Amino acid sequence: MNAAPHPRPALPSRRSLLGGLLAGAALAAAPALATPAHATPRPAATPAPPGSPTATRPLLIGTYTSAEGGGTGIGTATYDTATGAITPGPVITGVENPSYLALHPSGGTVYAVAEQDAGAVTAVALAPDGTYEVLGTRPTGGSGPTHLSVHPSGRWLLSANYSSGSVAVHPIAADGSLGERTDLVTHSSPPPGPGQNGPHAHQIVTAPDGGHVLAVDLGTDTVYTYRLDESAGTLTEVSRAALAPGSGPRHLTFHPGGRFAYLACELDNTTVVCAYDPDSGTLTPGVGQSTGSGTGYPAQLVVTGDGSYAYLANRGPNSLTRYAVEDAGAALRLLDTVPVGGDWPRQLALSPDSSLLFAANQRSSTVTAFRIGSDGSLTPAGDPLPAPVAVCVLPLP
Repeated sequence: MNAAPHPRPALPSRRSLLGGLLAGAALAAAPALATPAHATPRPAATPAPPGSPTATRPLLIGTYTSAEGGGTGIGTATYDTATGAITPGPVITGVENPSYLALHPSGGTVYAVAEQDAGAVTAVALAPDGTYEVLGTRPTGGSGPTHLSVHPSGRWLLSANYSSGSVAVHPIAADGSLGERTDLVTHSSPPPGPGQNGPHAHQIVTAPDGGHVLAVDLGTDTVYTYRLDESAGTLTEVSRAALAPGSGPRHLTFHPGGRFAYLACELDNTTVVCAYDPDSGTLTPGVGQSTGSGTGYPAQLVVTGDGSYAYLANRGPNSLTRYAVEDAGAALRLLDTVPVGGDWPRQLALSPDSSLLFAANQRSSTVTAFRIGSDGSLTPAGDPLPAPVAVCVLPLP
């Protein structure tokens, strides 16, 4: 969801005004494809020569194709694994409003939401030679989808419809294409928080244990835990976690240990550490703590692979908050904030080895990169990449 810094507008209009996230794909691991319907090449990953410590790897960039000054599909680029320098590439066309992307575990297919009134999800097959094929689009049954993720089994695609406050499940075929929706669950209770005008499902993700699916709803101030029937593709609610009224939970990120998760709460400008029980799927939120940014409209947290540091995107002041992760994941200690080098950082992503952090800056239409030091410090890396309405970026393995 997107908010103008001053004043805070009503949530549905904020979602309709802005948008887009990006997620990445492991292109090098992608299986070979038949002759693709769209043969425009993407930049290929370049392995490092013998004895060289560097290589280039791909990025995929999400945008709004319907926004003024927006993109024309899923943007591509490459990044230098040592320096973080980003080089632009061509665009994957034939995909509408791809504001969030998710990779299939096999690495051969990427999925995109179509964040619009008639919400949809699209599958795109990726070939090692840089070509691609749009495999088709399926309706989500809701409006304004903002997030999607692939179940670890690789057989189910999960999506969250922000505007209609619902979550959906689609089957994934052996070739990566999508079947008709198998479930749609609307968050009808509890009542929405103050001024939140109904449920607004913002994220849906599988917990590290693989047995539970969690949906974050900004409108009802609730995180719902479901169990997915892996035969039928249906969701059964097993628990709910209530956040402070009016907090507006937006994005949940798990600690690598799987026992704790961190929530970015958009409306009350807090970060919440939550305990998680893998056996029951119960999430227990703690007390919200400062983001170090005043009215920051926090967007998303990411956690380094070793679980030592966490970073938060603050859209209002255009900054990144750095936290030390302590107590085996049970605590976050605010260390500092640094400028993001762009305007309105909507999404963050770490390189696979957690040596680089990337930020998608929506209003400046740029992607910025930072090198992460051994102490978790952030140092700008290279020049910002111009990218139309960049709302999501994830580096590919």
